[in-house]
Amino acid sequence: MKNVVIIGAGPAGLTCAYSLLKGKEEIKPIIIEESKFIGGISRTEQYKENRIDIGGHRFFSKNKDVMELWQEILPLQSKPSADDIILNREKNFSKANNADPETQDDVFLIRNRISRIYYRNRFFDYPISLKPQTFINLGLKNTFFAGVDYLKSAFNKLPEDNLENFYINRFGKTLYEIFFEDYTEKLWGVHPRNISADWGAQRVKGLSVSKVILSALLKPFKKNTSKVETSLIEEFYYPKLGPGQLWEKMSQSCVEKGAELRKNQRVIKINLDGNRVKSVIVENTDEASPDYKMTEEIFCDYLVSSMPINELSKSIAEFPQEEKEIAENLPYRDFITVGLLLNKLEIENKTDIKTINNNVPDCWIYVQDRSVKMCRFQIFNNWSPYMVDDFKEHVWLGLEYVCSENDDLWSKPSEKFIEFASNELEKIGVIKKENIIDSFTTKVKKAYPAYFGTYKDFDKVRKYLDSIENLYCVGRNGQHRYNNMDHSMLTGIEASSAIIKNSSDKTAIWSVNTEKEYHEEKGE
Repeated sequence: MKNVVIIGAGPAGLTCAYSLLKGKEEIKPIIIEESKFIGGISRTEQYKENRIDIGGHRFFSKNKDVMELWQEILPLQSKPSADDIILNREKNFSKANNADPETQDDVFLIRNRISRIYYRNRFFDYPISLKPQTFINLGLKNTFFAGVDYLKSAFNKLPEDNLENFYINRFGKTLYEIFFEDYTEKLWGVHPRNISADWGAQRVKGLSVSKVILSALLKPFKKNTSKVETSLIEEFYYPKLGPGQLWEKMSQSCVEKGAELRKNQRVIKINLDGNRVKSVIVENTDEASPDYKMTEEIFCDYLVSSMPINELSKSIAEFPQEEKEIAENLPYRDFITVGLLLNKLEIENKTDIKTINNNVPDCWIYVQDRSVKMCRFQIFNNWSPYMVDDFKEHVWLGLEYVCSENDDLWSKPSEKFIEFASNELEKIGVIKKENIIDSFTTKVKKAYPAYFGTYKDFDKVRKYLDSIENLYCVGRNGQHRYNNMDHSMLTGIEASSAIIKNSSDKTAIWSVNTEKEYHEEKGE
């Protein structure tokens, strides 16, 4: 029996364990999770009878294996959900099972993908479309300059040595300044000119004004096209009780098949024997436990790590000094969500989409307003009616802020932060504070690995990590890469494949999410 220690019970770590247990080899995954939660940033937070999806997680992938794996854990709905019934919505329900969301919890819902940009109290499609309303909302002046600047960018390409130039090359300066500049700075805390273009290459590859134009022209014939761009992906799957539900089910399956899951334990030291990991030292993090701060050594044949690279470097005594300094100074952004339960919203649904109480139909809305620090807010009713205590009477929002640990936003007491966030949402006309019924806030450290600072020298860190034969780095923080959930899963799958083959080649793991196609483009 070979022991595989897996650090982190998020999508990458759990998928790695799940995949290892499918193999014929005698392998025992030992999953080490620092917190009491399952799912990492993809977990579902619960407050009373309301659930929060931290960051918003659409279950859609261009990778067929990932889509099939998800449905091994949760079946796709075969009958309408509560809001489907009220709104008389017709969907392509599964005929392969009898999964009724009204009578069982373990089910994927089929949801409509709707998200927009809120700019100057008006809505714009996200991604930007070429509908007449887009130009009406922009106004004649902005539309004129957007067209002129786009033509300039088409013939005069800037060097793509930073994120600002990356965006201008694809959208022109006017659209960049309206829809990208301020939002990006709110997200990362630095101006786009100081951020590596790598981030844009991952997040908006294949997307540009020219792609928007092409999509608009091809829309009448899209059934005959061979590719579907992001703007045309209109549906996704979603667990009835939020994303954490799937990861909790997956962890249960892993344990039933022989894995060991250790929550409230943190890896504090990794012991090497030459260029191989020999063991890890774990520490109990449960303050309520009599074993709090107690340590234990776990021997392993392989180590899979999704822990942040800066923490990983501190746990390995042999880490070379230059690489250690790069790793320890890698930047991250932290995340705060404020949950607001309301009687109603002030913004009106002016779309053709029918909704409960005529609420806006969006899953999330990007806030393009320089006067507020809020990046985005989610409307959980539209993710799943079962996320809300009473979806017929209440609206459950998640207001999202990105900050740095210990800065002014992070340091605000919960009550003051809720007041601050509520004021911002009222200021831009989305709510009236008098309609707030209840509120809640939650924080996540190191939610977003950032692409500036010492990141430019990250290849040196990767080279050293790859030299440790039986260490495999996976997931968003494990690779310091802004992966989507499906990409994190694929790194776990590739790591499991390498382990089963007893291979020290990590190329396939690092190659996930580096393809040229846009990360949500799917071949038919």
